[in-house]
Amino acid sequence: MTADAPGTDPYPTLADLERPVFVLADGGGVRLTARPPGPGDTLLAAAPPLPPERLGSAAFLTGHGVRAAYLAGAMAGGIAGTELVTALARAGYLASFGAAGLPEARLDAALCHLADQLGEAPYACNLIHTPGSPRHERVCVDLCLRHRVRCLEASAFLQLTPDLVRYRVTGLGPAGDGGVRVGHRVIAKVSHPRTAEMFLRPAPEPLLAGLLTSGAITAEQAGLARRVPVADDVTVEADSGGHTDGRQLTVLLPVVLALRDRVARDTGLPAVRVGAAGGIGTPSAAAAAFALGADYVVTGSVNQSCVEAGTHRSVKELLATADFTDCATAPAADMFEQGVTVQVLSRGTLFAGRASRLYRLYRDHDSLDSLGADDRGRLEAVLGLPVAEVWRQTRDHLRAHDPERLRRAEADPKFRMACVFRWYLAHASRWACAGEAARRADWQIWCGPAMGAFNAWTAGTLLADPARRHAATVAAHLLRGAAYHTRVHQLRAAGLALPASCTTYRLPPPSRPRVADALPTPAPPR
Repeated sequence: MTADAPGTDPYPTLADLERPVFVLADGGGVRLTARPPGPGDTLLAAAPPLPPERLGSAAFLTGHGVRAAYLAGAMAGGIAGTELVTALARAGYLASFGAAGLPEARLDAALCHLADQLGEAPYACNLIHTPGSPRHERVCVDLCLRHRVRCLEASAFLQLTPDLVRYRVTGLGPAGDGGVRVGHRVIAKVSHPRTAEMFLRPAPEPLLAGLLTSGAITAEQAGLARRVPVADDVTVEADSGGHTDGRQLTVLLPVVLALRDRVARDTGLPAVRVGAAGGIGTPSAAAAAFALGADYVVTGSVNQSCVEAGTHRSVKELLATADFTDCATAPAADMFEQGVTVQVLSRGTLFAGRASRLYRLYRDHDSLDSLGADDRGRLEAVLGLPVAEVWRQTRDHLRAHDPERLRRAEADPKFRMACVFRWYLAHASRWACAGEAARRADWQIWCGPAMGAFNAWTAGTLLADPARRHAATVAAHLLRGAAYHTRVHQLRAAGLALPASCTTYRLPPPSRPRVADALPTPAPPR
């Protein structure tokens, strides 16, 4: 196989995604060219232009005002912080601010900063379901409404809540064409079809009635809410960092897509867009998600290693060494008692084993006082402080921020034990974000296998260095690589056998002075 000139590398012709590629018979072989075949040429195969902006759903681009079907998902504790969101928004990508776990004052300041810096540019804010403390949802929604945040990424919801529905419905209004104008968009992250379905349908009548009675919504808004689904987009989350059920994307995504189509057909409602998350760390993975029918793709773990992520440089360097097998599960701080787990980095930290030991102590004992001397000694070795001091700090925090939970902890010894153990889980992620060297063995770093796949893909290239992993550049290369791999698949489907040198998207070498030199000027949104 050759390109236009005999003996030249056909890769540049294939990689020129803004132009078509034609495969012509050339004596006993084939020739690739961007020029249409002329008289006497024998056309064997062809592929149309495929700039990255054509991947996924055009409606996602117009609905969110972005240039690509790509979302950088929220990472809790401000890891997906203002710098990351701003960088991606200015490059034309959608990113979600990691609001989960942040105190009210810090979230208020962050949303104020984003509104000031970005104006009308698109971005989202994460709203995490907190069934044990509904106040956190209410505060987050209130702040999003105050700062005119136009999109929420709703995660970990087991059921719809009044505040989530309030956000959605207060943004509804009549459209000039007789339809419904949606001012507040919702992107729901799910890992089970049952959860997905509640976002594919209108808000439940009891919730609307309660909000109407309280004056939170108007009668007109309640009527309009019956004509639209709760969400505009549903992200199907497979094996990911943080909270994950470890589902296989190739199984879960087609099931939810079929459910989406069935609900839209049965109800006559607009079809909700469905995206793919979990394991998206290489162009091949992104291309596979789009080939499965994803309307957009969502990245997570790979963004945490980027320059703009709100975590310490030492954490980013550690993530850059991870293999896809360097992950483990550990108890989740927010749903510790239920045994819910999160996926974390196991390389360079002992957090997963230590946190799991705490859960076993909780499972096997009724109170801190019931621990034997050996168990108590090992517990304090993990905590790094006497149990009494950890309880004092926990009590002071609850007294200031959640008096109801404090009353429960003082009355229920087992719940008090859970609160003490959660102190460690919560601090472990903060120690990592701050890069606290003395607690390096206890760093909790949320991470999925996509991180290792990303490192393998970028090895020996410019993006191998975490100091050069800029979030917008990572997004551009992932999408451009996905478009390239899609083109390769198109030609293979036409019966063309490509040489090994052409089957993989090539990243710039480490010596390239500027990442932007390797990227074409992005096309505007469709």
